[in-house]
Amino acid sequence: MAQMVAKAMAKNTAGADKAIVDKLAAEFAEELNNLGVRVSNLERNADMLKWTGELRYIFQRTNNEGSVDGSHNRAELRLFPTAEVNDHWHVKARITARNDMKNDTTTNATLTYIYAEGAYKNFTVAAGKMPLTSTNDEGLVVDDFFSGGQLTFGKKLKTVLKYGRWNLGNSTVSKNNAADYQGIQFNYNSGKVFAGLGYRHFSSDSFKGITGVSANEDNFNIWSAGVNYRFDKNFSLAGAYAQNSNADNYAKAGNICLNYKGINRKNPGTWGAYAAYRYIGRNASLAFCSCPLHVLITYRTVLMHGPVFC
Repeated sequence: MAQMVAKAMAKNTAGADKAIVDKLAAEFAEELNNLGVRVSNLERNADMLKWTGELRYIFQRTNNEGSVDGSHNRAELRLFPTAEVNDHWHVKARITARNDMKNDTTTNATLTYIYAEGAYKNFTVAAGKMPLTSTNDEGLVVDDFFSGGQLTFGKKLKTVLKYGRWNLGNSTVSKNNAADYQGIQFNYNSGKVFAGLGYRHFSSDSFKGITGVSANEDNFNIWSAGVNYRFDKNFSLAGAYAQNSNADNYAKAGNICLNYKGINRKNPGTWGAYAAYRYIGRNASLAFCSCPLHVLITYRTVLMHGPVFC
């Protein structure tokens, strides 16, 4: 095997093939050295730290009657460093910088999240600041980040347990303090059908007296469900519903979306489109991103009861 790797290295392969050869060279470093093929420490550990990234251009036009204009015209750079600790554990992070093309202003590069993730045969555990997405309803309730811990187990039917703190500055409450958060969701995926059910509990004094909530209510208990049926490789139909049992008004949210194709990050030039109807209650959709996760460039107009954040 080492002789085969040495011959592959001599061919100076590029792209995906080179990445495979580099990994094999690291795996058989000792044997290659015995054959007289020099593998430096840098080559041996080349895949210990990886950097990937993406450049996004986002134009969004939002009409909110009686509220602040939520339109965007910006370029955004995202860098994703990943460090390998051992065969099971990795540290993942995201660094983000934005340029507001309307006002010609640029932000500093900021650390959006960083967390450690351990993947084992029957479960995955993570701790740190990490994505907080209600995947069971395709992000209808929340699509943001939180600080805490997460446990995932299962195969076709996955159970996800979450516990931690969430910054309300990124929510419809728009307060710069954190809420206690606990959540559980069940996701079933057969390839053709995806279905999910979730429950999330948020606790904060900032909930008291906001629009649609009583003056002494400091808990939000939100239930949500979603389903996505894929007709073929091009078309799928998704629907989701969410309700806050502690709010009197703006307590429900719903979504129905017809998707066509969709981008594949490993296949440059792919694209997708969708048509959707959404009813967004601000006390059920606490931080809702109205663009599907696979859409990078979009133009949209959204009518809603309160602000949303993307």
